[in-house]
Amino acid sequence: MSNEFTTIRYKCEDRVGRLTLSRPEKRNAMNPTMLEELRALGGELADDRELRCLIVAGEGSSFSAGLDVVEGLAGVISDIAERTEDEDALAAGATVAGSFNWIPALGCPSVAAVRGHALGGGLQIALACDFRVLAADSTVGLVESRYGLLPDMGATVRLPRIVGESRARELILLGEIIDADTALRIGLANHVVPDEKLDAAALELAHRLAAQPPIAVRWARRAIDAAWHSDCRESFEIGLEGQRHCLASEDFREARRALLEGRSPSWMGR
Repeated sequence: MSNEFTTIRYKCEDRVGRLTLSRPEKRNAMNPTMLEELRALGGELADDRELRCLIVAGEGSSFSAGLDVVEGLAGVISDIAERTEDEDALAAGATVAGSFNWIPALGCPSVAAVRGHALGGGLQIALACDFRVLAADSTVGLVESRYGLLPDMGATVRLPRIVGESRARELILLGEIIDADTALRIGLANHVVPDEKLDAAALELAHRLAAQPPIAVRWARRAIDAAWHSDCRESFEIGLEGQRHCLASEDFREARRALLEGRSPSWMGR
């Protein structure tokens, strides 16, 4: 695993990885370097079958204030704006927009631990995770419309399936910022906890997820995603294919042995 990152950190203990956005002096705003490093980390984790859960967090008092306005709007986005008919520029834009699309594509679930602010791209990376645990005093919102832009890093796909289309339209089109209680009420947050308990709560959830049978979890996530992004039939077919893999796995045999022996199974992921 690369140890040369300057704007993010990554470590893995007990099969739970922790990705930390690390520009606390800028409220972990995403500059071109961070987006590039996120893509690099995604490449390193893509085939990691030992990873059972990923936590995404921010260093300091803020999860992420979104795109770095100075470096972003004056940098790569400005360049793309000047060359909107240039295919290379559009390809570069697609690369930037997909900087953390690898998170939902991982073979394991993910948990965003949000404190302080998760705005714009910061909320979009949280939406890319399976679960969101928010500190009680946190605020979140998609504020791209304030800059004459729209959230193009996955929020237009992910937010409607999480909170429903009507509420998603309101958040995206009005650029609303909401508090943690509202986020919990509309389903954007899975849990809201006191700030001092955020890290422990996210880690507890991550360990609970990591303790589940990894093959079953991997295929279940694929089937759920297919139901949203494709159709019910494809989700059903993926579920059947996944079940075939589960039935043929050592994990399933271990589950039967554990049941007969009156103990908890030890999942091996094979």
